[in-house]
This record gives sequence, C-alpha cells and structure tokens, in this order.
Amino acid sequence: MAKESMKAREVKRKKLFDKYAEKRAALKEAGDFTALQKLPKNSSIVRLHNRCSLSGRPKGYMRIFGVSRINFREMALQGLIPGVKKASW
Repeated sequence: MAKESMKAREVKRKKLFDKYAEKRAALKEAGDFTALQKLPKNSSIVRLHNRCSLSGRPKGYMRIFGVSRINFREMALQGLIPGVKKASW
C-alpha cells in the first residue's frame, strides 16, 4: 500500500491539472510561454503519475482497468472483472 500522503498528492495534482487544462491549452496555442511558466508546476500533465485506484501502487499499473497487476489478478480470479478469466491450455 502506498502512503496516504502520496495518494493525496496525486489527487491534488489531478485537480490542478483539471482546473488549468483549458488555460494551458490557450496559452500554448498563443505561444505565450512566459505566462505558461507562471502557472503552478503541478498543473502540468507530465507531473501526473498513474496509480492503482485501490492500493495506490505506482508500478505495474494496467491502464485499461485502472488497477495494478496484483489487484487485477485478484479481481479476475474472483470474477469481479467481466469478460476476463484465467488462461489455461
């Protein structure tokens, strides 16, 4: 499990990104890079990091499902993800 502070930091960055997304796009379009630099650093998309929605794990993230590989496997074995089953041949 990730620390709660790390999860909260990612949530804060996501909110800042959502708040400034339109303004950033407009400034980039206009080519006004000095005004772009004055915006908060955490409002940039490159500052976001994908994390598991259940455990907060930053590595082994499966983008399609929004969870880490460990939680994905547990959920798939329990039948919680529709259309996914363990392969056997």
